[in-house]
Amino acid sequence: MTVNSLYYGDNLAVLREGIATESVDLIYLDPPFNSQATYNLLFKSPTGAGSQAQIEAFEDTWHWGLEAQDAFDQVIQSGNTNAADMLRSVRTFLGDNDMMAYLAMMAVRLLELHRVLKPTGSLYLHCDPTASHYLKILLDAVFTPLQFRNEITWKRSTSHGNVGRNYGNLSDEIFFYTKSDKYTWVQQYADISAEYAATKFNSRDPDGRRWQSVSLRNPSVRPNLQFDYTASDGRTYTPHPNGWAVGRERLEKYDKEKRLHFPAKPDGQLRVKQYLDERPGTRLQNIWDDIPAINSQAQERLGYPTQKPVALLDRILSTSSNPGDVVLDPFCGCGTAVHSAQKLGRPWIGIDVTHLAISLIERRLKDAFPEIKFEVHGTPKDLDGARDLAMRDKYQFQWWAVSLVEAQPFAGKKKGADGGIDGLIYFRSDSRTTERAIVSVKGGENVSVPMIRDLKGVLDRENAPIGVFLTLTPPTRPMETEAASAGFYELAGRRYPRLQIITIEQALHGMKPAIPHVDTGAAFKRAGVEEDPQPSLL
Repeated sequence: MTVNSLYYGDNLAVLREGIATESVDLIYLDPPFNSQATYNLLFKSPTGAGSQAQIEAFEDTWHWGLEAQDAFDQVIQSGNTNAADMLRSVRTFLGDNDMMAYLAMMAVRLLELHRVLKPTGSLYLHCDPTASHYLKILLDAVFTPLQFRNEITWKRSTSHGNVGRNYGNLSDEIFFYTKSDKYTWVQQYADISAEYAATKFNSRDPDGRRWQSVSLRNPSVRPNLQFDYTASDGRTYTPHPNGWAVGRERLEKYDKEKRLHFPAKPDGQLRVKQYLDERPGTRLQNIWDDIPAINSQAQERLGYPTQKPVALLDRILSTSSNPGDVVLDPFCGCGTAVHSAQKLGRPWIGIDVTHLAISLIERRLKDAFPEIKFEVHGTPKDLDGARDLAMRDKYQFQWWAVSLVEAQPFAGKKKGADGGIDGLIYFRSDSRTTERAIVSVKGGENVSVPMIRDLKGVLDRENAPIGVFLTLTPPTRPMETEAASAGFYELAGRRYPRLQIITIEQALHGMKPAIPHVDTGAAFKRAGVEEDPQPSLL
């Protein structure tokens, strides 16, 4: 296992081949699912209409077929009888449909995640109501119900005005499980609200310190703490039948520090002052409504459909790990968990099945942490690897290729609907104006002059000053001539070829387009990934 590493590939294979048993301290996963689809659609049989997965890479994954059947069989044969019996029972109820495929694929992965988790480790699974009830049963089967700690509700959205005959969907669920009863826990606190402080801490000392009086009653019966106490006011106080909450020495210390609150009535109970300025906050509960989702103007927004705020992951990592603990995100998406781990000093491992995600995370980490060093596994390192990827999956090849020239991947809502744009590079033409260079990727063996003309047409249509033709196959001389005919873009006394051809081999050796200063901040905020107006899972 190599920490501070991104892995491109199926997380099941990466877990089995690269992650050692009981080597990870904390797992956060936000698995993809098309929660925006019509709910009933997810339960149709293979002969009916099926749902489309949220991103292209999963179009064929969450449908019942040979892959789902194989995942189901692996769980049945895993030796975990609880998981096998649960999955078999759910299949009897659901039948063979998208939802069952999703659960089978998740079950086999959760078994591996349980394996790699340390005995003191924790797992947080982020989901929404689409499949949360089934996932909870699945987690109980894998971890046992005794290791369920809590269900956290995160309010990720404000009220929706377009809700019809239903309730507005404002929250996600986060299931918290541990591998054993001895797990890492660092108590977190929420800020005390002004309203709560004014209501509860409504007493003041002469110096203005605000306090509330707190009972000195022990919550359980403690015979050794059942004694009379004569305080500095001259009165002797008898404890509650359970006993005092503290011993005699502590009572004497409170008394000497004038922290005891003496009752006005003779039969009143002795209490202690709790000062507002000494409270770390309110112990965190399982309703999280103080971390807003990322809005359209947020500084950290990347344009990724289901991006979660760093503050949310900061809270999870701070609660269930310590600096130096290894954090794993097997569905790392745009890398918020990885970002948080790096920020908080936790070694990390991120896995994703799309180059779209991996390339975004690479750029995100380099921009946020300029001195960072990390490894990327599973991506092409040479021309032969690039050819192999292009033959296996042209869309993954495109997403990887644009990362070579530090462009942001562009993905439409459907494959093939990119309008001739595979990537975007943003740059400033002046202090206020951000321009974009358009990248077109070709991974085939045959490239020709009409492809250059097509890119020229895209530049005209998009009013873009520069285009980059990124090709696996070297261009012909007529193609270079056609590109040169596009002329130059002039800025601040410099001339940049308006249409530039770069081969994959050149890009692998570090060649970059001739473009004015790249504005990576604008690139992230305006990345061409189609956004989901109501984010769900990833």
